[in-house]
Amino acid sequence: MPKIHPSALVDARAELADDVEVGPFAVIGPDVRIGAGSAIGAGVQIEGVTRIGKGNRFHPHSHIGCAPQDKKYKGEPTELHIGDGNTFFQSMTVSVGTVQDKGVTRIGSNNWFMAYAHIGHDCVIGDNTIFANAVTLGGHVTVADWAILGGLSAIHQFCSIGAHAMAGGGSIIVQDLPPFVICEGNRAIARGINSEGLKRRGFSPEAIARVKQAYRQLYRQGLPFDEAKAKIEADAAGNPELQFFVDFFAVSQRGIIR
Repeated sequence: MPKIHPSALVDARAELADDVEVGPFAVIGPDVRIGAGSAIGAGVQIEGVTRIGKGNRFHPHSHIGCAPQDKKYKGEPTELHIGDGNTFFQSMTVSVGTVQDKGVTRIGSNNWFMAYAHIGHDCVIGDNTIFANAVTLGGHVTVADWAILGGLSAIHQFCSIGAHAMAGGGSIIVQDLPPFVICEGNRAIARGINSEGLKRRGFSPEAIARVKQAYRQLYRQGLPFDEAKAKIEADAAGNPELQFFVDFFAVSQRGIIR
């Protein structure tokens, strides 16, 4: 049986794994499913059609599966899907999707969301990301694996953040941030590559050198974007780290930070 504090309100139709812990004054709605090993802190509210995997931890007063902050939303039964091993710190919010998109907000596994962060409707978050305090994502934002967003960063709706990219604190991002690239500022501009992060994740010196060369082609050689893109694509065969760039360019909607 789940361990539920007497003051918590858990709808009888909610589905909780046998070892889930629910703290005082938490509220869990009828369409919520929570996987094994998860812990729900004091005052947490989980609502909507929300599917939560194993080993997730929700710190006090986070609000998960809340209605989209979108005037077009009319109460449709849209969803939120969360993977395994995520940590949601105090007072952060995650919205369900909208019918104007695929109707689902998706969060992968092993992510770290610090206090007061906000994940808007229809966002797609990969695995192993870090959102520092008060990071704010507009709707329809995509954040790929291993990205790190500094505190108080704000991401415009429909933007994409590439794998292993990093945004400095207070960054205002209104265009797509390519993989591996560090940005900073209002409006954010490219500052280099996340070489230290790549070393920690086991990228070889040769692979990092190829990423640096791709960065120079994008940002340092004065090339038009299409020409720089063509050079990176030509070098990508047999170099999986460069394929990250190719795949990112193929789906970019808002143009890249340059």
